Amino acid sequence: PLVALLHQEKQTFTTAGFPFPSGLKNMKNLITIVGPTAIGKTSLSIALAQHFNCEIISCDSRQFFKEMQIGTAVPTTEELDAAKHHFIQNKSIFENYTVGDFEKEAIAKLDELYLTNDYAVLVGGSGLYVDAVLKGFDEFPEINSAIRELVLTNYEKLGISYLQQELERLDPTYFNELTNINPQTLQNPQRMMRFVEVCIGTGKPYSSFLNQKKNTRNFTPIIIGLEAERSLMYERINKRVEIMMSEGLLAEAENLFPNKELNALQTVGYRELFSYFKGEISLKFAVEEIKKNTRRFAKRQLTWFKRNSATKWFDYKTDRKEIIEFINCRILKL
Repeated sequence: PLVALLHQEKQTFTTAGFPFPSGLKNMKNLITIVGPTAIGKTSLSIALAQHFNCEIISCDSRQFFKEMQIGTAVPTTEELDAAKHHFIQNKSIFENYTVGDFEKEAIAKLDELYLTNDYAVLVGGSGLYVDAVLKGFDEFPEINSAIRELVLTNYEKLGISYLQQELERLDPTYFNELTNINPQTLQNPQRMMRFVEVCIGTGKPYSSFLNQKKNTRNFTPIIIGLEAERSLMYERINKRVEIMMSEGLLAEAENLFPNKELNALQTVGYRELFSYFKGEISLKFAVEEIKKNTRRFAKRQLTWFKRNSATKWFDYKTDRKEIIEFINCRILKL
């Protein structure tokens, strides 16, 4: 029976694209919590870290930056004291920090943690960063620097629309996927330039290099998703935005306004207030736009995470004992 359960569990993870560690000895477990913003991931991650006596890896791509605290809903001092966290406000918005950099640092930290513990908790709503830890990145061939310069020059002359049109022409499959699942990426010039230069430099679609190599990991992911009825989810988001404003988001955004062109600040909650500072919209309208755009972001988060068949979904009000019981059963199966 144990062998049959192991085989079934292995099929679930490998089908979903997650590497499955070989052997049962000294198996490490990465309890991963995903879901939309404002759903309660932080409080659950702390409860699980306390129960399993382990530490937390944060993979919220905006909570890395120490200049962005209120608008990214960084855990409170009390929450940070309740369990050891890593990758919270450890970078500056002026640093060039990529998802690839995060993958390397997060895996190194996990290797360190697993020397003394069989468990760790990974938590965050940044789907790409979660996948970077669980799956790793695909390998791409080196691109001639002349091609990089050409793409950069064209972008500087023609803007982001040039990159979008080129990607749609050279890799319509990937362009459509981004449009439907992660449209914010289409507005990210650094990532778009990378997609286009790979297409031009190799003569192949960028998407043809995806999911080719399976990176090995020394842990097994146990993935927990939190969700709620859409009306409740939106209500929680609206309330969080109001709390952020009352806690000083306006002043925080005003301090960051001189650096508004930085990639880290192309973020919901800041962009809208930057438009207010430029006199383009009223403050009341800016706050409503933050709520609306955060709701849209949450919807895209769910779309991303729902693609993974290995995730076990729970209502956000589920008793934590039930979630812990599920994790324990999954560990025994594995």
